[in-house]
Amino acid sequence: MSGDNRRCFLPVNLFSIILVITSIIFPSFSTAIANGQFEYYGFVNSSVIVDGAAVVLPGGLLLLSNNTAEMKGHVFHRTPIRLRKSPNTTVQSFSSSLVFGIIPPYTDLGAHGMTFFVAPSSDLSTALASQFLGLFNNSNNGDFSTRIFAVEIDTILNTEFEDIDDNHIGINICDLHSVASHPAGYYDNTTGGFRNLSLISGEAMQIWIDYDGVAKRIDVALAPFTMAKPTKPLLSVSYDLSAVLTDVAYVGLSAATGTVGSSHYVQGWSFSMNGPTPPFFTAKLPDLPRIARKASRSKVLPVIVPIATATFVFLVTLAVFLFVRMRLKFAELREDWEIEFGPHRLSFKDLYFATEGFKNNHLLGTGGFERVYKGFLSKSKLQIAVKKVSHESSQGIREFVAEVVSIGRLRHRNIVKLLGYCRRKGELLLVYDYMPNGSLDKYLYGRSNRQVLDWVQRFRIIKGVASGLLYLHGEWEQIVIHRDVKASNVLLDEEMNARLGDFGLARLYDHGTDMQTTHLVGTIGYLAPELVRRGKASPLTDVFAFGIFALEVTCGRRPIEHKMNSDKLLLVDWVIDLWHRGSILEAMDPRLQSEYNDDEAFLALKLGLLCSHPLPTVRPSMWHVMQYLKHDLPFPEVTPADMMQNRRVDSPVPYCQSVASNGTITMSGLSGGR
Repeated sequence: MSGDNRRCFLPVNLFSIILVITSIIFPSFSTAIANGQFEYYGFVNSSVIVDGAAVVLPGGLLLLSNNTAEMKGHVFHRTPIRLRKSPNTTVQSFSSSLVFGIIPPYTDLGAHGMTFFVAPSSDLSTALASQFLGLFNNSNNGDFSTRIFAVEIDTILNTEFEDIDDNHIGINICDLHSVASHPAGYYDNTTGGFRNLSLISGEAMQIWIDYDGVAKRIDVALAPFTMAKPTKPLLSVSYDLSAVLTDVAYVGLSAATGTVGSSHYVQGWSFSMNGPTPPFFTAKLPDLPRIARKASRSKVLPVIVPIATATFVFLVTLAVFLFVRMRLKFAELREDWEIEFGPHRLSFKDLYFATEGFKNNHLLGTGGFERVYKGFLSKSKLQIAVKKVSHESSQGIREFVAEVVSIGRLRHRNIVKLLGYCRRKGELLLVYDYMPNGSLDKYLYGRSNRQVLDWVQRFRIIKGVASGLLYLHGEWEQIVIHRDVKASNVLLDEEMNARLGDFGLARLYDHGTDMQTTHLVGTIGYLAPELVRRGKASPLTDVFAFGIFALEVTCGRRPIEHKMNSDKLLLVDWVIDLWHRGSILEAMDPRLQSEYNDDEAFLALKLGLLCSHPLPTVRPSMWHVMQYLKHDLPFPEVTPADMMQNRRVDSPVPYCQSVASNGTITMSGLSGGR
């Protein structure tokens, strides 16, 4: 529908005529229709509150975020809205409409998105940018006490919040895990068919958010700005917001960027209680900036290539493309030296069909240069996990595959079984047993509605990982140094037993041989000081990581926690300080609600500190660790002072931060603690 036709939807009455005349004279005027109602045509001289990256541009456009990375911006209507007629009554109906445009620096990549929200306060200073969209942070996402209702306009697929894609609209209740979401688009009023929209197209769009206080229903519609409001909403969810929203609340907009910046513009915004928002007068909204595009070649070419010729070229090209694609789709990279590993090599075609073509709905997780998919091998009736690892260099691949095959011979109840591998150009695929309950870190730091592990389960997990490391260090035919022991690499089977996985950084040595110096790899927060200084991994560097892991499971905290003021809290130092003050049990995860065995808790905390001692000569071997956990040996007498000796001086964190402020060192294989 054209802009001219769209104006026929304006209500023809005296008030509308007055509103239009006023808008012509004052294009950035905010009209106070009644209590709890407003309408902004641009934002010059408006009464809105802006913070963060948000700024009102000279032409009246509101820029919520610019192309700067890791930024957030907010705008609030200055006066809070009374949502209930009186206390203890239900939230009344309300509607809001927003004309916006998102212009990223790249045509195919947005970051991260924007929201309309209703919140009890205009202070969102503790909210984070990136995937948190300027609304929540690590600690309060999913916390019902935030009392925030939001509609997200999201342009990034975030697996942490189970997003459906990188171009969707979602309804959020105190949590960025949407209660409902749908790919961006609209239902055509004539045909009823669904039409997709690209949120990062740079074109103006309008979104309508309607809450029916009687029917307890939330409706969200989206359309290009040149069209009228679709009859059928994009999203419609039954939800009583009376259980969420406060009597008086602020309405606002937010936007956030991540590693890539993006410009989020707002041209107009309206809000109305107990009635629909009026349509915008198109001509008086500020224009979006023009997107720079490559110059047209139409002036260079004197005539248009005949349609028949173009069609023929297209069909020939398509035929060649499909032919080559079919040949390459299941192509593998095989070399003569791989013959000896034949029984351990799996067909890429089998893995492709097992994961339904590595579709996103089979994606279990991502990290660094790898993606993990769930699959099902129809021939063996076996559920598997397939890890795709980028491996561009051919140097050292023979030794790497040999070690992968060797690790595939490991057999222990607390180690994830490696079933085999497959190799393509620039890519290595590792196939493991599938663990239905996922990784341990999701239970320690994941969604608030996920099962809380009790103490019996946690202590069994600590013993299980210790048993697996003992097998790797001393009970197998070779010494295996894992080099990346952490909660995210511990998987849980159907009975919640721990299995140590991800041997991508592991190294094998014959018993009695000297450990070789290697590139620095591992995760910040789990790195032993001597590993940082000399790059020499040993069983005792695994013991150090195990100590951090034991504290992580016991306390329910990450090894390094980032505070709002950019300071860092080290878990080890925190536990030692509590022990020094005689209150070490205060370090226990509060979600356990004091339901744990005191003796086992003391043992887990002190063992974690002893294993993570900065001096490798002080750390116990995994054999001794198992003896302590089984109470076959008495735990040595140690004091907080023993644990504090040399710790701050030898902490690996300063070494790593000097070269990686964001926690990741790609060249050396380091990753941030998760």
